[in-house]
Amino acid sequence: MARTFSIQLLIILLVLLQLSSYFNTCSASRKSQSNHHTNKEYVKNSCRGTAYPKLCYKSLARHASKIKANPKLFAHAALNTTFSAAKATSRLLKDMSRIHGFRSNEAAAMLDCIADISDSVQKLQKSTKEMDPADGSDLEVQMNDIQMWVNRALKEEETCMNALAYKAIKGKVKRGVRRRIIKVAHLTSNALALVQNFTLAYKNSLGNL
Repeated sequence: MARTFSIQLLIILLVLLQLSSYFNTCSASRKSQSNHHTNKEYVKNSCRGTAYPKLCYKSLARHASKIKANPKLFAHAALNTTFSAAKATSRLLKDMSRIHGFRSNEAAAMLDCIADISDSVQKLQKSTKEMDPADGSDLEVQMNDIQMWVNRALKEEETCMNALAYKAIKGKVKRGVRRRIIKVAHLTSNALALVQNFTLAYKNSLGNL
């Protein structure tokens, strides 16, 4: 009798442990989903302050869980995304210049554009490296440097776009090149806005101390 009771008690305890584990898992899952939704909402709301909010959200929503509603991490993610896109576009332009049989004036225009985008890549790379350790008493100076580099990168991209607009490059190639450069320029513009937003938030926090 006692043995039977012990077995029944053990079974009940095992069932309770399983139920407890199940509910804890469900609770953790709901919390994780809730946090993910909150982080994505933060990205969406923050992107509204950029010139190209749809592109901003599309390019950065995948990083929402890493950003965790942190404006510095958000700006950093935007810089990294822009740098990667610019580097890929620079590589593509170099490949296109070798594959397509351009006339001398077309080749010159492509070389100018490649040089502009290469300069943009270098400036964006500087900004991402500077963003990594940006902290402490030098943060404001570092953020000013980052804004300067990103702004210069944007000007390089705009120079390339404007040059292509007036060059007699093959229509299909020209459209493809401009489309990619325009996307990089829009990403750069958004990244600059997010860096500025973080810098402003940091300055405001100092004023509240």
